[in-house]
Amino acid sequence: MSAPGPQHGIDPRGPQFTASLTAVVLVAVLLTPPAVAAPILAVQAALFAWGAIAGVQHTPVAWLFRTAVRPRLGAPDHLEDPTPPRFAQTVGLGFAVLGLVGYPTGVETLALVAVGFALVAALLNAVFRFCLGCELYLLLRRVVPASTSASASTPAATH
Repeated sequence: MSAPGPQHGIDPRGPQFTASLTAVVLVAVLLTPPAVAAPILAVQAALFAWGAIAGVQHTPVAWLFRTAVRPRLGAPDHLEDPTPPRFAQTVGLGFAVLGLVGYPTGVETLALVAVGFALVAALLNAVFRFCLGCELYLLLRRVVPASTSASASTPAATH
């Protein structure tokens, strides 16, 4: 998953740092009453949206990582393509939106399950550097072109 050039790649520790902070926020969402949890989740949804739209390297948390954390670390041994983590932010946004739908509609179970799924994904990345959304992106990239090219190369039946 190496980037084509250093100017386009991201330090893989940045998304891991972001996932750590996201996990803390999502735990707070799960531990607080819905009236408090919904605004916290709305902030997290905004951060997911920012990462999905602008790219993970352009978020406030990425800035915090670049200015406060990365200078204290050695150089990364490789850079990664930012597209899979950006897709992962989109997936996180989807779960956050489900949670934001669940709280005001009184379907708190929907909110809790959605936040729980997002928390599991964040913890996998934070603790094990396993980005579930990134893996889903890579799987979709393998499946979509294969099905598109397979149907394009199959000759039409003639009668």
